[in-house]
Amino acid sequence: MKRPIRPDEQRLWSMVAATVHPMPGRTVSKAERDALAAQIDRNAPAARIPIPEKPAPKRPPHPWLGPEDIEPRRRHRIAREREEIGGRIDLHGMDQMQAKSALEGFVLGAWNRGDRAVLVITGKGARGDGVLRRMTPEWLSSPALREVVAGISEAHRNHGGEGALYVALKRKSRG
Repeated sequence: MKRPIRPDEQRLWSMVAATVHPMPGRTVSKAERDALAAQIDRNAPAARIPIPEKPAPKRPPHPWLGPEDIEPRRRHRIAREREEIGGRIDLHGMDQMQAKSALEGFVLGAWNRGDRAVLVITGKGARGDGVLRRMTPEWLSSPALREVVAGISEAHRNHGGEGALYVALKRKSRG
């Protein structure tokens, strides 16, 4: 037979339970929350345990905020060169206008050839916060490229690490 929970144990458990939140993508109904509150402390009201109804979304779904990250498995295939990198462009030494037009032409050309992934080398910048590195994701989400870019991700160390990006391209429609 179980021994009853002592008041100091119950108080400690209530403090621990107040810090618990559902895993992302999971919600807790009001009935479950009330039952949990009753289990933890028979004298405590249900409002004492703060459990959110819905988790906050990871990233807003608006397309103008930037392309999504590349799916982890696809990024791994690209990094390990199991999925071919169709082309590379190095933006070092270009100003913003040159880099943007070169990037747009390169990505659209790669997509027209049927490439599925490309490598964009931006460099890290003098202090690790280079303008090209910061602006490239915005340029890839522009209306001119939004329809062909599936996602972007920082490149593996062997391909340039923080100073380069993998750009996954969408399949070209057969029409």
